[in-house]
Amino acid sequence: MTPQHIELVKNTVPVLRENGVALTSYFYKRMLGNNPDLKNVFNLDHQSTGRQPRALAAAVLAYAEHIENPSVLAKAVEHIATKHVSLDIQPDQYSIVGENLLHSISEVLNVPMESDLIAAWKEAYLQLADILINAEKAKYDGLAAQTGGWAGWREFEIAAIETTDAGKKITLKPTDAQAVPEGQTGQYISVKVQVPNHNIQQPQQFTFTDAQSSSEYQIEVKPEKDHTEYSVANILLDNYKVGDKVQVTAPLKG
Repeated sequence: MTPQHIELVKNTVPVLRENGVALTSYFYKRMLGNNPDLKNVFNLDHQSTGRQPRALAAAVLAYAEHIENPSVLAKAVEHIATKHVSLDIQPDQYSIVGENLLHSISEVLNVPMESDLIAAWKEAYLQLADILINAEKAKYDGLAAQTGGWAGWREFEIAAIETTDAGKKITLKPTDAQAVPEGQTGQYISVKVQVPNHNIQQPQQFTFTDAQSSSEYQIEVKPEKDHTEYSVANILLDNYKVGDKVQVTAPLKG
């Protein structure tokens, strides 16, 4: 990025502090409207509660504040990359996100797409995308190299359901009957389910409360009180039974 690009991005910091959530909420609505297939990737329950727009607004603000030295955000980048890998985010999706983000900045801030500000944010976004894509590739390669490991989604079957005081303990076994990496306490997997009455699948992370074997995983699923019809936990509790299939990503450290 040129010094001019850096200065232009930094000049948007006050606006992002005041209107960041409005910008990211607009961005998600725009992107999911233009690319409905991405509704299978992003957790719509988190969209409706505002959790995801708030998280993205904080990340965009932090990036703008440290645009001269993004290495300061190494821990944040590590966290974001891990979340992306748990959702099987792919490099080609970054161009979709970038296009909608730039148009959202243009439309919300009322500046032309041909402006120097949008050009500066394009360079900033490409820089960040490159950092994340490289970090995610390393993680995907590491997951696939593990004994029993894999990258992306893998089909599992619900082998058992046990009612607990807090909800249900669900046992998941891979349908290919092959080994899986031994999950550690505190690691998490993503589980993707079919949303009833919609042609949409939804993912959610579940953290292991105990060490896991090399043949199956167990997750604790608790009902969510304030939720939408897209709540993965409630869908699992209310609609899934032994023998049903779900998609799962390999364990990652939070």
